[in-house]
Amino acid sequence: MNTLLEQARSFQLLLTQWRRSLHEQPETGFDEYHTSMFVQKALVDLGYTPKVLAQTGVTALIEGEEAGPVIGLRADMDALPITDEKETSYASKIDGKAHLCGHDGHTTMLLGAAKLLKDHPPKKGAIKLIFQPAEEGLFGAREMIKDGILEDPKVDAIGGLHVNPDVNTGKVTCALKEACAAADFFDLEIIGEGGHAAHPHKAADSITVAAEVISSLQQVVSRQVDPLSPTVLTIGQIHGGTADNAIAPRVKLGGTVRTLDPEVRYSIEERMEQVVKGITQAFGVDYKLNYKYYYPPLINDASLLPSVETTVQDVLGEDRFSIVKPSMGGEDFSFYAEKIPAIFFRLGVRNEAKNAVYPLHHPKFDLDEEALPIGASMLAAWAKKMTEEFEPSQEKVQR
Repeated sequence: MNTLLEQARSFQLLLTQWRRSLHEQPETGFDEYHTSMFVQKALVDLGYTPKVLAQTGVTALIEGEEAGPVIGLRADMDALPITDEKETSYASKIDGKAHLCGHDGHTTMLLGAAKLLKDHPPKKGAIKLIFQPAEEGLFGAREMIKDGILEDPKVDAIGGLHVNPDVNTGKVTCALKEACAAADFFDLEIIGEGGHAAHPHKAADSITVAAEVISSLQQVVSRQVDPLSPTVLTIGQIHGGTADNAIAPRVKLGGTVRTLDPEVRYSIEERMEQVVKGITQAFGVDYKLNYKYYYPPLINDASLLPSVETTVQDVLGEDRFSIVKPSMGGEDFSFYAEKIPAIFFRLGVRNEAKNAVYPLHHPKFDLDEEALPIGASMLAAWAKKMTEEFEPSQEKVQR
C-alpha cells in the first residue's frame, strides 16, 4: 500500500471527526467564520502558521529545503442555503444550511494532506494550502486572487479536487480539457399592461408573451448554436399574476446559460436580446433583460493531466483513473485556471451500502467517509510530485 495512503488511513477517525464537526456547523459564502477558525486551529495544531485572506479564507505554506516550484492545493469551505434532510447523528444543526456539495469533505481532505505533508515535506519548492470561502456563487476564488493568494510566493500551478457521488469510492476522474462550463445568469422582465381577463383586447398580456419568449429562446440553442459546442439555456423561474381573472401586467423570469466555448458564451446575450426584442415588439409590450456573466469555463491544463494519472496509479493502483466528458456545471476554480496552469479532478464518494447515493445539492446528499484519507493522500502525493517535476517556465496550455 502507498505510504501516504496507509498513513492517512491510520488517522481515519480524526478525518471523520473533522468532517462531521464541519458538517454540523455549515456556513454560507463569506460567513464561514466558525469554519475558518476551525481550519486555523487545526493548522496551528499541525505546526503551520496560517494567514487569513478574503474575510474568511485561510492559507498556509510548507517549504522544501531547496528552491523549486510552488504548487497550490485548493479546497472550498462554504455550504449551501438548503435544509439538510439526512437522518444522521452529524446532520446540520443550522436551519436552512447544509454541506450538500461536499465542501466539508474537501476541507477535511486538505487538512489531512496538510498533516501528511508535515511528515513528508517536499524536498524542494513549496506547497501552498488554500482554504477558500464562497465558491457557491459569490466569487470566492476571485476574491482570494485579489487578496494575493497566487503571490508571495508566486504559485506556479494549482490543483483542485471535488467529490463525485456518481462514482464509487476510490475512483478518480478528470476531463481532458474543458472540465466545467461557463455559468452565466439572467433576469428578464416582460412588461405589458394589465386588465380584466374577460377583455384581453384591452390589455397587453405579459404571460402569453412570456410563454412565446420561453419557447423561442430554446431555439437560440437548438438552431443558432453549433451542435458541436455544448450549450444549455434554462429558465429556472417565472413569476407573474395575482388573480385568476386578471391579465398580469408584468412577468419576471430568471435563468442560466452554460457554455464551454468562449465565443459561443459571448454571443448568447446578443442572440437572446434579438429574440426577446422581436417578440415583445410584435405583441406591443416592453422588456428588461439583465444578463450577468459569472464563472468562466474551467479549462484543465493538458500538460498537468499525466501527473494526476500517475499519482492515482501510485496511490490507488491500476484501473482507478478515467478520462470523462466535461460537466455543464459551473465551478469558480476556473478563476485560478485563467491565471496559472491548473487541473481539476474528481474523487468518487458513492457507496450504496452507506446510502451515499444522492447527487450534489440534494437535501440528502452524503459522502462515504472512507474517501477522506484517499483524497488527503491524493492531494499530498500530487503536490509533492509537482514540486519535483513541474517546470515553472512551461507555458500554460491554451485552449
